[in-house]
Amino acid sequence: MHPNRLLRLAAATLAAGVLLTACGTGTEGGSGGGNEKITLNVNLFGNFGYQDLYAEYQKSHPNITIQERTAAYNDHHRDLITHLATGSGAGDIEGVDTGFIAQMRERGNLFVDLGKDRQSEYLDWKWAASLTKDGKQVGYGTDVGGLAICYRRDLFEKAGMPFDRDQVSAAWGSGWDQYIEFGKRYAAKAPAGSAFFDGGGQLFNAIIGQAPVGYYNEDNAIVVGTSPDVRKAWDLTVKAIQSNLSAKLIGSSQEWNNGFAKDQFATIACPAWMMTKIKDQAKHAAGKWDVASVPGGGGNWGGSYLTVPKQGKHVEEAKKLAAWLTAPEQQAKVFTARGNLPSIPALYDKPDIAQYKDAFFNNAPVGQLFTTAAKQLKPQYQGPRAGDVQTTIRDALVRIEQGKQSSDESWKQMVSDVERLAK
Repeated sequence: MHPNRLLRLAAATLAAGVLLTACGTGTEGGSGGGNEKITLNVNLFGNFGYQDLYAEYQKSHPNITIQERTAAYNDHHRDLITHLATGSGAGDIEGVDTGFIAQMRERGNLFVDLGKDRQSEYLDWKWAASLTKDGKQVGYGTDVGGLAICYRRDLFEKAGMPFDRDQVSAAWGSGWDQYIEFGKRYAAKAPAGSAFFDGGGQLFNAIIGQAPVGYYNEDNAIVVGTSPDVRKAWDLTVKAIQSNLSAKLIGSSQEWNNGFAKDQFATIACPAWMMTKIKDQAKHAAGKWDVASVPGGGGNWGGSYLTVPKQGKHVEEAKKLAAWLTAPEQQAKVFTARGNLPSIPALYDKPDIAQYKDAFFNNAPVGQLFTTAAKQLKPQYQGPRAGDVQTTIRDALVRIEQGKQSSDESWKQMVSDVERLAK
């Protein structure tokens, strides 16, 4: 794609209200061959669980220093698009969420082709999602989502609600309407300052993650305004908001982080990677969190990739590091340490994965829960601007939560905003 076209895309994103914060990179040295001291910059969003792995890799590669930079989800992806457009500023390795991998796939000429050697390791759909039309692989899959509900068993108990995970799973297992009804009963006797769930945007992501078709059809046409599944997810989320069950927090914001620390919500839609965020932000509540099945069963939200932009000065070393970080052994270590579910299915039946229990989550059998979910997962097709569509819908739900618009008004504006993304 022509650089001017990329610049126009970056500018359009800025016009949608997403601000840029420079990730910065910087490398040192030349080709990085031999024993030359080099720094590899890894730009990510959130906690991928790599800190211990970096130390292990640097010990066996004494000439390499790994420097990780993290940014907020939207800022990170906007920065990457801009760096690709301008030809400079990207990290040696860049993390990409599933909602943005199609955009990067379309810019395949700007990324190093990682080859086909590891195709047999991956879930078929995970591997295919980062393939360009001419068969180049732009990203190694790190993890997949899979869905559950993480909840505060102590807050449920204080409200006189069932708090055993099997009872909780059974209470809302048949669908989201039952989840909302459970929430209403919780809200009636909830501890002061505790809402039932964190925010509408996050709840919507989980509900739409169970639909066979999400924001795009396979012809890359946005179907948000006409899809009955999108409308159903919207209506259920609005119903929950209007039942005063939301803490009105925006995912990954500082207010959301504080919400964990202040016990401002009792449940959260919980793909496997969400467990890492909970552990990071709710250290005081270790053992008080638990994991139940997601209403209705199945679904996926999120999952990421590691890519290697061509503009880096140490692309061969970056390829080797990206391959090592996503190798089966390392994906297994990240799961048992942080909770990110591997995208390599051969790991799912290994005892240390399938039988893994997490003490932070009251010894919940998270290995069994999430590997079972992954085996049943039916992935959605992700179109080029899926991440931007997701953010636009989140913002529309925030307007309702903040009393700025009615549901109908916000829906109409959201559909219009989403349609502009396709132009």
